[in-house]
Amino acid sequence: MKTRPAALFYCQHSLGIGHLTRSFALVRALSQRFRVVLLNGGALPEGIAVPEAIDIVHLPPVGMDAEHRLVSRDAAVPLAEAQAQRRALILETFHATRPALVLIELFPFGRKKFAGEILPLLRAAKAAAGRPVVACSLRDILVSGRDNQQHHDERARRLTERYFDAVLVHADPAFARLEESFRPARPLRVPVLYTGFVAPARQASRPQRQRHVLVSAGGGSVGYPLLAAALEAQRLLWPRPGLEFRLVAGPFLPEADWQRLCEAAHGREGVELVRHVPDLALEMSRAAVSISQCGYNSALDIVVSGVPALVVPYAEHGENEQSERASRLAALGAVRHLPPGELSGARLASEVLELLSFVPRPAAIALDGAQRSAELLCEAAA
Repeated sequence: MKTRPAALFYCQHSLGIGHLTRSFALVRALSQRFRVVLLNGGALPEGIAVPEAIDIVHLPPVGMDAEHRLVSRDAAVPLAEAQAQRRALILETFHATRPALVLIELFPFGRKKFAGEILPLLRAAKAAAGRPVVACSLRDILVSGRDNQQHHDERARRLTERYFDAVLVHADPAFARLEESFRPARPLRVPVLYTGFVAPARQASRPQRQRHVLVSAGGGSVGYPLLAAALEAQRLLWPRPGLEFRLVAGPFLPEADWQRLCEAAHGREGVELVRHVPDLALEMSRAAVSISQCGYNSALDIVVSGVPALVVPYAEHGENEQSERASRLAALGAVRHLPPGELSGARLASEVLELLSFVPRPAAIALDGAQRSAELLCEAAA
């Protein structure tokens, strides 16, 4: 039996778990063709199903707080010490794995604060005797509202052309193209390959919808305003129109915020608080309506489940990616869109009533991105 080539996949999730969720879906597809070693740079929440048949190397966990500052996720390990340990472990894993493929999630189009550990890996790959194929794994839409956006894009272009063989964009080009959110002064000379969206697995049959509102906040790090507004909306609506609210807070919602929600919901009828669910698309398939942010995975869960949905994108600190995605999905008739500046309990209550008669249009977008990515990377590594 022929030995599968090795693939080293670097993934860093910082605020939420969307990057990790998409990377796990890619890993499951890649593992059919490669021996996959995953470098996981963030904290692994309880209840997250790790793909089988892969080796996972957990780096000392680092992430970003709500102010976008780097922090160690291990209180016993200072940030500088965690960073030094991570750099050493990444290079050690690269040399032990001897991969035919190195896949880097988001960098250099994002994750600039992690350049100190990613660039040594890229230099090692470039200098290796059996040089691996190096590819970047990108979501559909990049953040493009920075004050220094032109400088950022030029830097990303230079680094991509220096170290990468291909850029995989996990999107349908009919929905979003890289050049719409990435505009360097000179065109990128590295091949850009569109894979289709990396969507959750479809259920063979959809469960019967129940009479409740599902409110979810992704990883939860920045989800408290949406969840608090949903509790107020539930108070205004209960018991009319007889809808219970199920709030999924997310594993990274700060503990203080979780306790505030629990206190606000204590003793109230029609409210259920949940920290995390293993399959959000399945939860959406069961709900009468959904309220959520508009991260990559949440948006695809909405499309796959077909739930009547309102999206309230996260848009702090120049993050315009979710707002752009929400606008495009709303233009397709797949969701209703509420700008975050208009968020309130009263507005959510009104939107819930509107959602009860809203019939979403199926979004005609390619959803086979995981398998297509594996095929493209296998061809490149061969």
